Amino acid sequence: MGTKKRKSMTNNKSLRVNKTDKTITDKTIKGYKLKAIFLDRDGVINYNRNDYVKSWEEFKFIPGAKKAIKKINQTDKLLIIITNQSPIGRGILTHEKLDELHDLMLSELSEAGCHIDAIYYCPHHPNDKCDCRKPKPGLILSAAKDFNIDLEASWMIGDSESDLEAGKAVGCKTIKVTLKKPLIKIINEILN
Repeated sequence: MGTKKRKSMTNNKSLRVNKTDKTITDKTIKGYKLKAIFLDRDGVINYNRNDYVKSWEEFKFIPGAKKAIKKINQTDKLLIIITNQSPIGRGILTHEKLDELHDLMLSELSEAGCHIDAIYYCPHHPNDKCDCRKPKPGLILSAAKDFNIDLEASWMIGDSESDLEAGKAVGCKTIKVTLKKPLIKIINEILN
C-alpha cells in the first residue's frame, strides 16, 4: 500500500492520506483548486451497525460501493472519506484498530482497482462538543485546506442529515444515500 501520513486538528490521529499511484500529486497543481467528492463511510460505503463497526469482520461493503468508488477515481475529483467514529471516544475502539480496519478496506479497494485519496475521522464522543464531529464542518474544512479544494464545486454524500448539514455549511452540493438511492446510483447521476 502507499505511504501513510497522519495529521490532525486535535490529536494527530484523525487524518490518513493514502498516496497510491501518486493520485494526489497527479491531481494537485499549484494555484489550481481541486474538486472533491466527500463520502461518509458507514451507511454509504459499508453497512451501518447499531453497535458500530468495530472490526473488519463487522465491515461489509454495500453492493455497488466499489464500482462507485472506481467511477469517481476515473475523474479529476479527489475522493475523501469524512466520518464520525465515536466508538473511539466511547472507549470501544482504538485509533490503532480503526487504522487496521481502514488498512484492510483500502487493500480490498486496491484489489478491486480503486482507491480513497484520504480519510478524515472524528474520534470524539458526541458530548465532547468538538469542531470536527459532523454536523460541524471541521473535517471538511481541514481537507479543503490540506488539498486546496474548491468546496462550492465539490459534493458531500452521506446517509444522515448531519452529513448533509456539514456539506451545506461550507457550500458543498449535497445528496443523501438511501436504500432506493445507493451510492452507485448517485455517482452515475452526478458524474453524467
